[in-house]
Amino acid sequence: MTTIEITLPDQLASDAAEAGLLSPESIESLLRERLKAQRVKELFEAMERMSAVDDPPYMSPEEVAEEVKAMRAERRAQLSR
Repeated sequence: MTTIEITLPDQLASDAAEAGLLSPESIESLLRERLKAQRVKELFEAMERMSAVDDPPYMSPEEVAEEVKAMRAERRAQLSR
């Protein structure tokens, strides 16, 4: 377990204590909810960034084969040096 000390304005601390929000269980629940919301937000932001990226042009199987052939030839040339 970790102990954390926080500084709050007096009125906020009083109101939170009266509402039962300063108990370890309440603070844990609040933090877990906030972390979950933050992760969901980050996921949607990442999805938006991904959808904004233009898809690369699709290669035909023949083009893929040619690229593989060229890569293998390049490797062979490097190994033979």
